[in-house]
Amino acid sequence: MPLLSKADLQYKYSWNAIAPDDPLITGNIDGRFLNRGEGYEVLYFINALAAKSGWTAKVPGLKTERLINDHLPGSVRGRNHVHQWLVANWKSFD
Repeated sequence: MPLLSKADLQYKYSWNAIAPDDPLITGNIDGRFLNRGEGYEVLYFINALAAKSGWTAKVPGLKTERLINDHLPGSVRGRNHVHQWLVANWKSFD
């Protein structure tokens, strides 16, 4: 079961994914870059990270969303790089 749902997200996103590209339908992410403006991509990324990390509370998932939206540099776009940035900077933000 996913950690977060669409209703949990605190920022405004576009939800206009075409079915073949929607990872919530296909179970796969589209491409190697995280589109921060697409809700389905952000939600999928957070839930995948939560599953890997074993998170059971929503707090770290919501922190991840906040860091992506408010602090992640625009030059960090690849999913792996986003993950690396989050790990490196996690303790810098409350």
